[in-house]
Amino acid sequence: MERIFEHVIEKIGRITLLLTDCDGVLTDGNVYYSSEGEEMKRFSMRDGMGVERLLKLAMVETGIVTGENSEIVLRRVEKLKIKEYHPGSRDKFITLQEILIRRGITADQVAYIGDDANDLEIMKNVGLTACPADAMPMIQEIAHLKMTGKGGYGAFREFAETIIQFKQKTK
Repeated sequence: MERIFEHVIEKIGRITLLLTDCDGVLTDGNVYYSSEGEEMKRFSMRDGMGVERLLKLAMVETGIVTGENSEIVLRRVEKLKIKEYHPGSRDKFITLQEILIRRGITADQVAYIGDDANDLEIMKNVGLTACPADAMPMIQEIAHLKMTGKGGYGAFREFAETIIQFKQKTK
């Protein structure tokens, strides 16, 4: 991964919540359909371990903010015991505002990893941002950190481990 600059390390120190998009970050962005509708999405078990490690080692919770409404994602959320799950979010910035108010935290305490145009506004308004290696160029341009892994292939875990590493250094 690229060298971490001092200003990014300072941002990491404030993070208490990591929000993520789902499709294109936690999955490879592919969805398999049958005549009955959505059938499969591919998730990385390593990303799931990243959710657990973030909470255990860095006291950082994970949340999912996605435009999709999917039973498959809901099952993954339940398995990982994610409390902040916001399916069907058409305006992720408004969802962010609701989360901040409810939790009594500020935007600089939130990290976000996204990959596409619908993540742009939320990424412009949180403390720390990242994107998978295969994110759209507009997202790569504004992300503080560009992961070496692609969506669904460890990008989330890489971001989680970066936060863990620098949080543990500042203890």
